[in-house]
Amino acid sequence: MTDSSVEIVEGCRLPVLRKNQENEDEWPLAEILSVKDTLGRKLYYVHYVDFNKRLDEWVTPDRLDIKKLQFPKKEAKTPTKNGLPGSRPSSPDRDVVREATLDSFYPTYVHCTNGTTRRILPSQPGRKRKNCGTDEDSQDSSDGIPSAPRMTGSLVSDRSHDDIVTRMKNIDCIELGRHRLKPWYFSPYPQELTSLPVLYLCEFCLKYLKSLKCLQRHLTKCNLRHPPGNEIYRKGTISFFEIDGRKNKTYSQNLCLLAKCFLDHKTLYYDTDPFLFYVMTEYDSKGFHIVGYFSKEKESTEDYNVACILTLPPYQRRGYGKLLIEFSYELSKVEGKTGTPEKPLSDLGLLSYRSYWSQTILEILMELKSDNGERPQITINEISEITSVKKEDVISTLQYLNLINYYKGQYILTLSEDIVEGHERAMQKRHLRIDPKCLHFTPKDWSKRGKW
Repeated sequence: MTDSSVEIVEGCRLPVLRKNQENEDEWPLAEILSVKDTLGRKLYYVHYVDFNKRLDEWVTPDRLDIKKLQFPKKEAKTPTKNGLPGSRPSSPDRDVVREATLDSFYPTYVHCTNGTTRRILPSQPGRKRKNCGTDEDSQDSSDGIPSAPRMTGSLVSDRSHDDIVTRMKNIDCIELGRHRLKPWYFSPYPQELTSLPVLYLCEFCLKYLKSLKCLQRHLTKCNLRHPPGNEIYRKGTISFFEIDGRKNKTYSQNLCLLAKCFLDHKTLYYDTDPFLFYVMTEYDSKGFHIVGYFSKEKESTEDYNVACILTLPPYQRRGYGKLLIEFSYELSKVEGKTGTPEKPLSDLGLLSYRSYWSQTILEILMELKSDNGERPQITINEISEITSVKKEDVISTLQYLNLINYYKGQYILTLSEDIVEGHERAMQKRHLRIDPKCLHFTPKDWSKRGKW
């Protein structure tokens, strides 16, 4: 479908042939990000419009529909009052986003499928928080909650201001232990390594090397068989290690370089000092193999308990993403705080958090029991205290689940049969859980420790 007389340049848009999730041919609109000549044949690097950037790829000319080619438009400059170019003023009405709050709600009742009714009271102002040290992947996306946006679509707004180089994948393949990984996004590894067919990483210290021979030589000298730092959790084969971004700077930077291959929206590579990294591993006779990690600020003014979170692709859709999230909230419980992840979340991160919040809150609501024949009562603040999930996330989850209905002057939370059955199915599949008894963690007051 190509015409050699027409020159396709960067910025052009046209339909491109690709296989969808059902392995069927489709022709989504794509933007040409780069053109290169390989052995006398042109290749085009395309970004599928309205699809996640991890699907970007090099394509051959025969996959382009040249008949519907759109050339890039020249950007028009918006004049200001004095005639000079400038940005268009935003409308105050568009900029204001009103968030619903349940604090002002009337007493709320939860109608259950077994005929009982459970009452949720509005949050009580001035209520003191209890210290609740109680006993990313989308594996459970069909757990009775409304269907999530398609996995191929992007939930993070496209960053058109990015340099064109950082919008293109620069690494073909990474070998990490027994796994070979295909990166999804750009990562700022040294340029001389990005042209290699395979980038080799030591799976214990994450040092990057240019050849298998270099890796083998490195392994004879590398004494690590687990991430550096303190092991603060172990149950079965699962362990968590706490790593200080200042004390273990090289490891932390290497971890961020690896993570950037699979996280599009942010990286911590250049300054790891203000962060702690919690690396989850699986143990076997050869050592502790990295499964995923999350990072958090040592001091967060906005109650963020996670900055970046990632489950490596070989371990996705197996429940490890939820385990990472659950562990972050267990740390918040020990700290006596409520927490929330830093925004924006990646698309997979958003799916994982929505699923985790839904299951956690539904677990609380369904375990409520009547007291002396009266309807059980619980407030939004109490749900937040028990789970360490920030109140705003509790409210948004109840709204996302479509549980809130207005009836006769009251806000009613109705648990439908579909929600209950879906939740029970999801919990039966969720075999991996954090055991608080296996956590050995003492939080530090970083505000009293100088420059960390």
